[in-house]
Amino acid sequence: MQVKSIDYINFRNLINTSLEFNPRFNFFLGKNGQGKTSILEAIYFAISGKSFRTKNNKELINYNKINTGVMLAYEDKISKKLIGVKLVNNKKEYKFNKKTIKYDEFLGKINAICFIPDDINLILGSPSLRRNFFDYEIAQGNSLYFQYLKKFDKLLKIRNKFIKERKTKDVLFEIYTEQFIETSVKITLMRKEYIKKLSILLNLNYRKLFDEKSELKIVYKAMLEDLNKEENLIRDEFRVKLKNIEKQELYRSYTLIGPQKDEFIFYLNGQDSKSYSSQGEKKSIIFSLKVAEIDMIIKEKGESPIFIIDDISSYFDSIRKESIINYFKNREIQLFISSTDSLGIDGKNFYICKGEISES
Repeated sequence: MQVKSIDYINFRNLINTSLEFNPRFNFFLGKNGQGKTSILEAIYFAISGKSFRTKNNKELINYNKINTGVMLAYEDKISKKLIGVKLVNNKKEYKFNKKTIKYDEFLGKINAICFIPDDINLILGSPSLRRNFFDYEIAQGNSLYFQYLKKFDKLLKIRNKFIKERKTKDVLFEIYTEQFIETSVKITLMRKEYIKKLSILLNLNYRKLFDEKSELKIVYKAMLEDLNKEENLIRDEFRVKLKNIEKQELYRSYTLIGPQKDEFIFYLNGQDSKSYSSQGEKKSIIFSLKVAEIDMIIKEKGESPIFIIDDISSYFDSIRKESIINYFKNREIQLFISSTDSLGIDGKNFYICKGEISES
């Protein structure tokens, strides 16, 4: 997978232009506040349909403008293609080869992994942050999982409405609850298999990049402790659990157990990294996670994702930064990296000043 070029209009503080990229290393250099992160955000927005900085779409549009758009030309193992997103009147239009498509069809056309300073919150932040992260990462490589997620969200809202209105004896409630159980178990088992594979890769990458003597793993804490049973037995157990907490759900007025309550915990050398790992270790854990995501996508889709790194110079010390760069020198992966300083690596340099980008 290789991104060939980008065109954007009215995106953040960037001055409208087109850029052509190097097939391996692309560096965006300049002082802070000039637009380095914005160009990386534009690339990610065109691929994923979302920002890694904000949930407020209006923030993506240049001051005094009413719309924005980003289009990428890319090449996969089959042919050259176009993909992008337009944001008009706060509504997104997903584009593929100049045609408007649904998000279901858009997701996963290009796979991208981004690493930004705020990613440390994947360890420090709330469980919902981790759930959202893993849900997206699984979904971009597995369209069936995305369909289950959509169905689950609808069923959870319906079930909560019935509970809130005290209609749990309604026949329809029983029907929706059975669908809720079925979909919940599918999501849980797919999460379990994904994390099982990812945790192995996570540990290998952490040892390779940062500390060969350490042991790093992710533990998936689901609604049921024992997921090593046949699927029908897991559904039966979940059904019993829901029955047992029926009164508590009526008291709280919402569904108390299910994938919406699951947790993912990082353990470094047997200790919860949220409480016991140093800042440097936390950063290394998250970077190892992102590299493990690359390996997962390659295994699942047979091609490499692109990799985006924001602010590498200030985020990592010189030893960790050198280890990361050396790792990517030996991988056939296209990188987009922002930095305040030149990294001294062969590639294409883009210099950014007040939103204007020049090439070298």
